Amino acid sequence: MYKEKKKGVWGIILTIFILIIIVVISNNDGENSFLENFGSKIIMPIQNGFTFLANKIGGNEAYFADMDKLKEENEKLANRNKELEKTLKEIESIKTENETLKEYLGLTEKYKNYKTIPGDVINKDISNYSRTITINIGAKDGVKKDMTVIAEEGLVGHVISVTDNTAKVQTIIDPASSVSTMLSTTKEAIVSKGTLENKQTLKAVYIPTEASVIQGDGIQTSGLGGVYPKGIHVGTIRKVIDTENLTDRYALVDVAVDFNKLNSVLVINQ
Repeated sequence: MYKEKKKGVWGIILTIFILIIIVVISNNDGENSFLENFGSKIIMPIQNGFTFLANKIGGNEAYFADMDKLKEENEKLANRNKELEKTLKEIESIKTENETLKEYLGLTEKYKNYKTIPGDVINKDISNYSRTITINIGAKDGVKKDMTVIAEEGLVGHVISVTDNTAKVQTIIDPASSVSTMLSTTKEAIVSKGTLENKQTLKAVYIPTEASVIQGDGIQTSGLGGVYPKGIHVGTIRKVIDTENLTDRYALVDVAVDFNKLNSVLVINQ
């Protein structure tokens, strides 16, 4: 039985082969031989496959060539971007320097009656109990202890210690600070002190009983006490606090200098 099945399989294969030959012969146009047609039908698909593969490889080569070109252009753009960023930083630095110079020129012009030394704030200690700043000029620049420090808006404080290259300044908003001042309108002498409660407010005390103190009145240094020269703007009266005893009344003064934004100062070289 096995032999019969085997013969049957071979018979089917032979039949299929004969049918293929008949189909090929029937498609022959008469101009080419059977072998040529048969060969073309077998070989052409293979040639077409090789041609397709060659075109594909060629396309890949072009693709990778384009990728290398794009990579090179990207590197050039990245380098150019770095150059532009560097140039932008240099422009920003020059702009900052120009603004600082303008600020110094404005300060110098405003306080042209004083001989001054310009400096920058390099550190701030604005805490509840100590409100000092450090500037980048010191003994080598002619800065000495007790010299007055000012900004464009007005009084900053005075120097309390000096090194060769730096100086520490007690600001007028320090709780331990006390400045001899006077009302801009009436010239009445008062004392303006730093407070613990507010870092931008002074407390004006020892107001004469006969003095007329009004909201919005300016406060400036009186020249008394031997620390600050006369006539430097300190701030503006925000509110007058009346008490049962007239001698105890006081006023709250908004300082002119914004110490949070303070960057440039002048030290008055008396």
